Amino acid sequence: MAANGENSGILHPDDIDPGHIWDRAVPAPGHGNVDFEERVNFQRLHEYRLARLRATLAGSDLGAMLSFDNNNIRYMTSTVIGEWSRDKMTRFSLLTGNGDPYVWDFGSAAVHHRLYAPWLKPDHCRAGLLGMRGMVPPSAGLMRGHAEEIKAILVEEGVADQPVGVDMIEPPMMRELERVGINIVDGQQLMLDAREIKSQDELILLNQAAAMVDGTYHMIQEELKPGVRESDIVALANKKLYELGSDDVEAINAISGERCSPHPHNFTDRILRPGDQAFFDIIQSYNGYRTCYYRTFAVGRASVAQEDAYKQAREWIDAAIELVKPGTTTDQIAAIWPKAEEFGMANEMEAFGLQFGHGLGLNLHERPVISRLVSFDHPLEIKTGMVFALETYCPATDGMSAARIEEEVIVTDKGCRVITLYPAEELPITHKY
Repeated sequence: MAANGENSGILHPDDIDPGHIWDRAVPAPGHGNVDFEERVNFQRLHEYRLARLRATLAGSDLGAMLSFDNNNIRYMTSTVIGEWSRDKMTRFSLLTGNGDPYVWDFGSAAVHHRLYAPWLKPDHCRAGLLGMRGMVPPSAGLMRGHAEEIKAILVEEGVADQPVGVDMIEPPMMRELERVGINIVDGQQLMLDAREIKSQDELILLNQAAAMVDGTYHMIQEELKPGVRESDIVALANKKLYELGSDDVEAINAISGERCSPHPHNFTDRILRPGDQAFFDIIQSYNGYRTCYYRTFAVGRASVAQEDAYKQAREWIDAAIELVKPGTTTDQIAAIWPKAEEFGMANEMEAFGLQFGHGLGLNLHERPVISRLVSFDHPLEIKTGMVFALETYCPATDGMSAARIEEEVIVTDKGCRVITLYPAEELPITHKY
């Protein structure tokens, strides 16, 4: 890059975060910071994320990163205005290799950032509007105006002749950026590179998020009985998670009885019945850091077929956990999982997401990805400081039941630590008959 890294005062991520001491536990300390012990240092978190992004940008051939994805905007600027904005495509942020981050936010949110986000330069917090997915048509000129504004910043910071990475974008906005002479290229990989290794503060937030789901599963096990609907459990889980401090319950899968096989990835108003196998996935976040955390239960009693399916799913996930350590590659983990045809699926595309591993952070799906569909041709190295989920699925021989287990792991210097602690070694039976 022409000038990346020349901005004095820019720190390397290792200068900001010394890394976790692996002979100590990663804490899940609660929600409030206190004056008598160090918990999450949010200023350090802001600086680490920006330093990771700057270092990744400096090692690329890009002059700047332009983000429209809310999670990438949060990583770059440490700003958020909630789930409402996730699908509006109206917020965006920019970081050049030579400057400080800009954020364009919805109306008065920009004014709020100037008052309450002192890590951002006040004149870098701007009101912006692209049209909210066409509500205001491109012909109104909002996109054109912002494209010209972005081009002026690139010129001012000396990177106008270099490519600009973009994560996601509306076609009319892309055309306006290209019209003013900006070379748009894929920036998704750059952002994934930056977010790959978690700081000690990110580990604490991810562990705290998992602890909230531990408690929610205890509640689910108590409530899971005949006459309760899948949707009732989803409602109770939402309530519990928000009481525990969640800032976004993104989704809860609740699958029971004959709906277990094949896995539909949703929930309905089906009434639970005696002998049902039921599994759940809780996807939520604490300060933006997400969980993906499956557990399976039997309602009242379990059949031999259900027990056998659970034991098999447990064996597959334990074998994967055993392999997790720095230097292992994702193809090595994927290789120990069954082929799609071995558990009743036609091919690996249909089976994708069933025997699966994926990174966790501000996004639900980060690096690494572990799957028989992609890992053999594109293996990734497991690195210290990664956090990811491993999930397995085994249909039962009764033709309708299935077991689903998921564990989240932190990669340490020698192996990994499981942070999803609700007991799952054996199939739990609720209100046993």
